Formats: sequence, C-alpha cells, structure tokens
Amino acid sequence: MKLLTTQVMLFLKNKPDRRNFVTLLRFLLILLLLVVVFSLLFHFLMEREGRYFSPVTGFYWTLTVMSTLGFGDITFDSDLGRFFSVVVLVTGMLFLLILFPFTFINFFYSPWMKAQEQAKVPRELPSDTTGHVILTRFGPVTESLIKKLKRYKYPYVVIVKTLSEGLELQQDGVNVLLGDLGDPQTYVNARVASAVLVATTESDVLNTNVAFTVRGVNKNIPIISTCNSEASVDILKLAGSNHVLQLGENMGLYLSRRANGGDANAHLIGRFGELIIAEAMVTGCSLVGKTLKETELRQKIGVSVVGVWERGKFKTAQPDTMITESSVLVLAGSPRQIEAYNKKYEIKNDNKAPIVILGGGRVGRATGRALEARGIDYRIVEKDPSRIKNAERTVLGDAADLDVLSEAGINESPCVIITTHDDDVNVYLTIYCRSLRPDIQIITRTTLERNLAAIHRAGADFVMSYASMGANAMLNILRKNDVLMVAEGLDLIRVKVPGYLIGKTIAESAIRKQTGCTVIAINCNGKTQINPEPEMEIPEGAEMILIGTVESENEFFRIYGEGIA
Repeated sequence: MKLLTTQVMLFLKNKPDRRNFVTLLRFLLILLLLVVVFSLLFHFLMEREGRYFSPVTGFYWTLTVMSTLGFGDITFDSDLGRFFSVVVLVTGMLFLLILFPFTFINFFYSPWMKAQEQAKVPRELPSDTTGHVILTRFGPVTESLIKKLKRYKYPYVVIVKTLSEGLELQQDGVNVLLGDLGDPQTYVNARVASAVLVATTESDVLNTNVAFTVRGVNKNIPIISTCNSEASVDILKLAGSNHVLQLGENMGLYLSRRANGGDANAHLIGRFGELIIAEAMVTGCSLVGKTLKETELRQKIGVSVVGVWERGKFKTAQPDTMITESSVLVLAGSPRQIEAYNKKYEIKNDNKAPIVILGGGRVGRATGRALEARGIDYRIVEKDPSRIKNAERTVLGDAADLDVLSEAGINESPCVIITTHDDDVNVYLTIYCRSLRPDIQIITRTTLERNLAAIHRAGADFVMSYASMGANAMLNILRKNDVLMVAEGLDLIRVKVPGYLIGKTIAESAIRKQTGCTVIAINCNGKTQINPEPEMEIPEGAEMILIGTVESENEFFRIYGEGIA
C-alpha cells in the first residue's frame, strides 16, 4: 500500500503527468456523455416503432453496439433505427477501439509505468542515513572504490542523472540516487550534512560546478575531485575541493617507480611513515639461485622480504622461495636498512639506453617527467603529432612499427612502459614487445581492473590499474592514509590490533598462516617497530601494518573485522 501511494504521488507530482491525467478524465466524460445521448436516442426511436424498454436496457444496447459485440437480441425494424445503429457502431469503433486505447496508453499507462520505475530509483535518502560516501559518477575508478568501501563497511550512493541509468545500475546492485548534479537540492536529498565524503570524477568543468554547489550546501564536508588539466587544480580548490587528484600524473609516477633503469638497486615504491617498501631486481646479483632462508637478509641487514614478483605474479615470501634471474624482491625496512641493502647488493649497469614509453598522452608524459626526475633517460613513441611536447625525446610513429621501436631504442632498452588508455592496444603491444625482447622489463597500464589478468598473461612484468590507483587514493584520504597500494593487487594496510590478538606473540597469532597477510611493523606509543621478531608480543592499543593481496586483506577482515576497534 505504501508503494502504491508513492507511485501515485510521483505520478501526480509532475505537471505534464497531471495534465495528461486531466486529459484522460475529459475523454472519459465525453465517452460517458455519448453513451447517455445514444441511450436516450435509442428510447426515442424505439417509441416511434411502438416498442418500450427500461433505461437499463437502453444502456445495455448502447454498450453492446459501441463495443462491436452486437448480441442481436434487440434490433430496429425501421431504416432510421438501422441507420442510427450504424452511427453508434462507427462511433464506438472510433472511440472504444482506437481513441480510448491510444489515450489510455499514452496519457495514463505510460506515465504510470514511468512513475513505478521512478519509485524504484529514489530521489531522496532516508533521513537517518549517516557516515556515507557520495559519488557523482559510476565509472572505472568509482566502481573500484565501491568494492573497497564495501570491504571497509562504508555506505555509499551514486548520483545518476537519468532514470534509465539508475535502473540499470540498480539491477547490478549499485546504490543510486536520481538527481541533477548542479542542483543544491540533490545534495540535500543525498544527506550531505551527515556524509563523510563527496567524490566527483566528472570532467574538470563539471567537477568545479559540483564542488561549488556542494560547498554552498555544506561548508565542512570533505570533497575529492579528479582533475585532467594542470590549469584546473587551482580552480577546483577555489570552488571548494579539499583534495584534487591528478590521476594521470599519479599513474606516471607509479609506473616510473617500477622501471629498473638497468641496475639492481632497491627502488622506493611506497612509504608508511618510517617504513619503506621497495622493489629490487636481482638480475646478475649474488642472491640469484638462493632460497630466501639462505640469503639471511633479515639477520644480516634487517630488511624483510615480504614477497616476490615472478613475471607479473606476486608470491608471498616463504623460507624455501627460490630467487631466480627474473625475480623482483619486495622489501620492507627502514631507510637505513634499505640503504644497507643497496650498498651490499648494488650492481651498476653501464647500459645507458633510454627507457621506452609507448604512448605520449597525459600518463606517458607524466611517466617521462618522473623518470627524468630520477636521472633516467627515456624516449616516448607517439603517433599523434599534437601530443608531442618534447620533440628531442619523442619518436613520431606507430608503436606497432618495428622501425619506429628500433629508432626509440627497444633493442637496447632495459625497460618498456606501455601507457595508452586502450586496454586492447596495451595487450597487443605487450605481446609484441615480449616477442621482440624476451628479457626486457615490461610495465603496462590498464584502465579496467578486469583486464589485469589478460595483460599479465600477455607477458607484462607489472600492471598498474588506473581504476585501482584512483580508488586507493580516495580511500587513503577517507581513511587518513590507512591504506597504501604497493602494486596492483598488493596493499599496505594499517589497522588497530584486534582484541583477540592482544598479548599474543606474532608467531602465536598465525596471521600470515590464516590470512596470507604479513605483519611488517607495529606502532605503539608513537614508536614504530619495523620487521618485529616473531617472539614479540602484540601490545594493547597498538597499530599493525600489514602487507598482502586483496584476497588476503578480505580474509583478514573476515576473521578479525569484528574485533577491530
């Protein structure tokens, strides 16, 4: 009954629907008037023939003739009466069989169905909604963010501009709200006053309008805006955005960090206070051919090997894990420990060939700038002349052309970074480069998370998802840097010690065995113990820093989620 009332209210709320409803009522009144007039004429003509019928019989005859049923139990004997019957029959066919269905469907049934659909897509959140995240668009970044919000039990809502989009997303299990992004009432209906975050991922212009509109409704709500142009950063901040994310620039930085540059140094890829996460190529290093237990890295240097990459696949570090020429070690330690590792295992390479970047868009150019900041030479391959900003370091041509790649230095380069926004092209180029240089390091960017496995299979050593990177950046802001994406599918998370683990040693907790996450630091009373010993007791009120895959994180929260304060 409540749903029916809602549908009626929605139906009568719109002025065009009210006007259509009035038109339908007028049509029904005209039809009723015709039935009454024809009934009266029926009695008049029957009396002329000397026959008398009750008012109900006249009404009955009129409806049977107009509806073309024509039972034939009552008929006229005169030509005038028969002519009248034809007029009633034709009028009935016109009104009941043509005009009435058309009027009913267009002026009542279609608007009614539309009202039913609108009742399914809410225009306002319940008044008790609180602690939720408001999203202005459903796209690759927000789709990835929604998965993470569900993991950390944050409610959310996506504002949709059209009813069809809202119905489609609802069928996919997405929480939606119908509204205009430029209308302040939309954010009032979204309960922005009790929300924890607004994240807008539209164009720079629309993001500016959203930030300005939201700020007019709520002065304190944190607002995250994505930004494509450097010139838009200040404008978005002036409009009210607290955080402006240049995802293209960030992606370029992430990709550049993973380029080995031809040496065996440990390169910084993430930092959590005093804790540093680094990756180290081991090609030509004395560690090759040893198991992790045999290296004694923890005992001799203090660093922990928390995982190993093998041709794009991350494996949790085990004592018997064998280090090969293609292995990339994921190290955790303090700045002093990482520096000690580099001093002992650093291998200088005389290869001065530039790193090859395929794609000269925003991400490609940002990757080049980040490499230049590291003192590493590079060459960008780009086929669109309008995208060329640095002619000296750009080769104009198609990346699928062997001559173009040779000119860029693919035959001598230690690394190729593929940065186009088309995932299909990235798969193609990954396969092509792997066939040309089986020994080269291939780093690839993907837009959609679902294509990660395909690009890994194509031969990429590392794949970074644009969607995951953006989602993690937003989650970091929401949770105040409690999550750090180390690599695609590998995160660093900071959580309060679950009550169940207080007083146990790290070994007794069996976190690694049960969940796959590794404890790499414990923070207590402002002091961080990096790479704690297995015998260390976990103190009350402390924070643990864990590293693990997405699956490991989910398993950790499944087991210990209720005990985390």
